[in-house]
Amino acid sequence: MPSPLSIRRVVLYKHGVGYFERRGKVTGNETAHLDFKARDMNDVLKSMTVLDLNGGSVSAVSYDSTKPLEQLLSEATIRIPEHGSLTALLGQVKGARVRARVGGAQVEGAIVGLESLPVVQGEASVVRPFLTLFVGASLRTFDVLELGELEFLDEAVRKDLEFYLATVMSSYKKDSKRLSILTAGEGLRELFVSYVLESPVWKTSYRILLDEGQPPLLQGWALVDNTGDEDWVDVELSLIAGLPVSFVHDLYNPRYMRRPIVEVRSETGVAPVIPQEAYESAAEPLMESEESSYGAADMAPAASIMPMAAAPAPGRMRSKGGPMIGGSGRGGMRETLEQSTAVTTLTKEVGDLFEYGVDRPVTVHRNQSALVPILHRPFEGRRVLLYNRTTREKNPMACIEFKNTTGLTLEGGPVTITEDETYVGEAMLDTLKPDDVRFVPYAVELSCVVSVEEDLEDGPVFRARLNRGTLVVEFFHQRRTKVLARNKAKRPQVLFVEHPRTGWELKDTAAPAETTDGFWRFKRELAPSTTDTLIVTERTRGSRQYYLGNLGLEEVTFFLDSRYIDPRVAQALRDVVAMREKLSQVTRDVQRLNEERTQLFKDQERIRSNIDSLKSGASQRELVERFVTKLNAQEDRLESIGRELERLEQERTRLQAETNQRIESLSYEADL
Repeated sequence: MPSPLSIRRVVLYKHGVGYFERRGKVTGNETAHLDFKARDMNDVLKSMTVLDLNGGSVSAVSYDSTKPLEQLLSEATIRIPEHGSLTALLGQVKGARVRARVGGAQVEGAIVGLESLPVVQGEASVVRPFLTLFVGASLRTFDVLELGELEFLDEAVRKDLEFYLATVMSSYKKDSKRLSILTAGEGLRELFVSYVLESPVWKTSYRILLDEGQPPLLQGWALVDNTGDEDWVDVELSLIAGLPVSFVHDLYNPRYMRRPIVEVRSETGVAPVIPQEAYESAAEPLMESEESSYGAADMAPAASIMPMAAAPAPGRMRSKGGPMIGGSGRGGMRETLEQSTAVTTLTKEVGDLFEYGVDRPVTVHRNQSALVPILHRPFEGRRVLLYNRTTREKNPMACIEFKNTTGLTLEGGPVTITEDETYVGEAMLDTLKPDDVRFVPYAVELSCVVSVEEDLEDGPVFRARLNRGTLVVEFFHQRRTKVLARNKAKRPQVLFVEHPRTGWELKDTAAPAETTDGFWRFKRELAPSTTDTLIVTERTRGSRQYYLGNLGLEEVTFFLDSRYIDPRVAQALRDVVAMREKLSQVTRDVQRLNEERTQLFKDQERIRSNIDSLKSGASQRELVERFVTKLNAQEDRLESIGRELERLEQERTRLQAETNQRIESLSYEADL
């Protein structure tokens, strides 16, 4: 049977869900049915609310199983094939009590069976089905084709047949799942059902009309899509701007928990269990009462979820296109728009959300979409130019400096701009809260040409700091940006120049008109056919480091002339340089003595080799004595070198320590 619950209210959100309300009449214990797509069942089970508004009750809500059709049919006691349905059915329900109407008489009995018997018709013989019933104490046979009615009197057989037919019927819409609302009560009552489903995001589209001498006019349209299987006929439509939390949770598919397997233990007897007595217990209730488990907000009356009344609720604002200021003779388009798309929208703040309620019934047929007017208001705005070098290097963009004085929260969406009834461009409008201001660029302004020159240099040192052997001088990196804007138009124009914010500070530059996360905006008034120059100077700190252990007299002189250090520090640095010269001389002496000692070792090695090669004889003895005398002299020199190296190493260690101590002890700081 068709559902008596028709869609009365639809609320669409920006995060991909829709809220639906249905109302309808039920009588007595009537069951109401709703069909949903299988993929929507999780959302329905998570969000459905059912109320009987006239004193009745909702006993249960049942829905189709997730089992496949073949498995469901296999569980039925009755199977009806594609062909021979009647004879096949009667053959499966032997013993079932039925009431048959044959001609004008009724016969009650139990089905014995069904058989096919030949019947002579004229000259031919035709096989026809005959039903045998056990009536009273006798068997009676009836031609099935002559039965006017056959009623099953057994409740079990009737329910099995109804289940089988309903299951087969549901297979025609394989993606459809039926949900049945079982009610209990007396008389005619009204049933309220609400739920949330995945729905297409509603979209916004705007039109801006610019006319000389009149405030800009904003017209807003909402684009809604009905992708369901049911028409929306004269529904109350609301559109919610915002981003509430929503998610998908699997409630439809059955869950099974793995349970432990416990074996039955055979014992001869079981002794009684005597629990031990507790001598101390926490003062906790055994069970929380229902009133203590929920807060007052959770126990709000059910009527709080009822749909809004058609009239504006307290706190709502009825927004209607405001009266336009009379203007030029070309204002006919504005007047026509006001008359043809008069908008009466109920709006209200819902926490951080904003609701547009269309104050007229809306009809959107299944698998169709609709444009619904939601806004028609003037706003504060003016035409300006906005230059951003990364957007377009040579020209600024023509923009509307848009201040949201409509009193409404405006969702982001495309906007088409017309000026004096002529299309001039398109833009994207960002989400705007009341009184927010945005630039809406819609065209390239070719009548204004912009060029940019940049210069980067290091400024003078403003601070010098000497500590722990390192001289640090601080200065400013300076960047100078020159923006030349030439207005070739015959009218004055307002230009905003966006300059990137990179962490540098402004220096000797007028304060920007606006500051964003990434830019400074400088405002310039451009006279007709003139050129304007904007100079933006920025600076950031920089530093250089010098290690005193590597300095020479030339660097000391440079530091002193540059006023990085004073004469006292300069003299101390000269002493350090002199000590480093002594240290260098000691190092050179050590190197020279090491080289001499190495050479002596080589000569001694050669002399000993020569001595070993000499033979006995008078002349060879004289040569050996000569070699030995030379070796003795070299040994004396090696001992002298050793003593000298030891002294020099001590001197070098002393000089190095004294130099380091002098360097580490120097401390100086000056602002230049």
